[in-house]
Amino acid sequence: MRFSKIFLVTGAAIVGLANVGGPIPAEAQSRTTAPAIPKPFTAQEKNEGAKYHAEILKEFGGPMQSPQTAYVVRIGQNIAMQSRLGNAQSDFNVTLLNSSVNNAFALPGGYVYITRQLVALTNSEAEMAGVLGHEIGHTAARHSEKRKNNSTIAGLLGIGGSILGAVLGNSGGWLGALGGGLQQYAGPLAQVFTLKYSRKQEEEADDYGIRYLSTAGYDPSALASMLNSLALQTSVDTQVAGLANNRVPEWASTHPDPARRVSRAASRSKSYPASTFRNADAHLAAIDGMLYGDDPAQGVVEGQDFLHPQLKMTFTAPNGFGMQNSNDAVTINGNSGKAMFTGGAFDGNRSSYVDNALKAVSGENATIPVGEIRRTIVNDIPAFYANSVVNTQQGQRVVSVFAYEWAPGMAYHFVTITANNVNPFDRMFASMSRLTPAQAATVKPRRLRVVTAGPRDSVATLAARMAYPSLQNERFRALNGLSSNAAIRAGQKLKIVTY
Repeated sequence: MRFSKIFLVTGAAIVGLANVGGPIPAEAQSRTTAPAIPKPFTAQEKNEGAKYHAEILKEFGGPMQSPQTAYVVRIGQNIAMQSRLGNAQSDFNVTLLNSSVNNAFALPGGYVYITRQLVALTNSEAEMAGVLGHEIGHTAARHSEKRKNNSTIAGLLGIGGSILGAVLGNSGGWLGALGGGLQQYAGPLAQVFTLKYSRKQEEEADDYGIRYLSTAGYDPSALASMLNSLALQTSVDTQVAGLANNRVPEWASTHPDPARRVSRAASRSKSYPASTFRNADAHLAAIDGMLYGDDPAQGVVEGQDFLHPQLKMTFTAPNGFGMQNSNDAVTINGNSGKAMFTGGAFDGNRSSYVDNALKAVSGENATIPVGEIRRTIVNDIPAFYANSVVNTQQGQRVVSVFAYEWAPGMAYHFVTITANNVNPFDRMFASMSRLTPAQAATVKPRRLRVVTAGPRDSVATLAARMAYPSLQNERFRALNGLSSNAAIRAGQKLKIVTY
């Protein structure tokens, strides 16, 4: 989580070709109805993509400067070339984003994005190409054009699916019931990531992605296996975010019926010439050592603790609540309440600060009144808070703002929502404290490591090496695309996450 001096929250959607040893084959003709060949990007589409490119980089951690960057760009540009939306690789601007959210998307005009976290989830070059091909397929099908009746930038760009919207609630969540949800923090751009593609549009993009894999010489079934990995990871993310008994998470909600979709993609791939080329070993070698999970520069989640070494800040979420860190906010979720932590400019006017925080979550159709503002001290940090009772579709709820006067001109705050007479966040509010330089120095990044299974290794032995205090088995299986009953074999290359 990076904090700007304005209120800003972003959300997160599903989801190159190295030398494959020969020329790209002629386009395969599907034995089923193949997607139409799209028209090249227009000048207007290129202008639209360029207009929002800088904003996308700002909201998603910026471009990743790493040994993997050139590799991802090369694969992305080559798979994009299969779309015929451009005539040269330079027509496509492919960006590896420094984000810990599993996400990929494309803007009109040849702008294609994939996060390092999603790259880490892929188990072969073909799987990564399939994800990028799917997103390029959305632009090839002009799905954004079909949404231009919307008045927001979301209607213009039409790229879908948000962890923010799912975690903090849209129409089905508590905050959503207030009239818009926390996506209001980022204004129109964040709303881009709260729209859903229809099932038909998702399937159409899958079809494009499968065709692009085939024409590039890859195994066309690689998209199906990648969709399976995403489904496994979604299950893990659901548990980590404390959503097991709450909403369906982002990918599952915006990409409907994962099991059906995996099966459909596998079936569609059989309509193209068979190929076994996935380039898995080279891919794993390329991503070995990649930063995984939270970037310490944006803060890290360690069990129930959030630690930000640059801001010298830490707090503890309640037991039984899940935390997710994004570029500009931390969300905390449980059955008895929801919370978001972020920051904003502070000129000393506490009433105005609380009012702005409440306006950001109320949406366009509701107003949350500012309650009495009280002052306190938390671990030597000046703080202030206010509570408001609001009526929602689920009944009366208490919305609270608890803010900390962190530094001259800057404050940080929680916005929480709970039922009446329930106070799960009181200890969290009181846990906020400053890290000492020595404590901040102990915060270390996690890295993706590729290991070779030995004769005595099993899922259990390798999962035990995952640098997480919980869900080690589930995380290991999702990371390697292994179903619940899949075993490993000696000599198999697998991914783990270590410090």
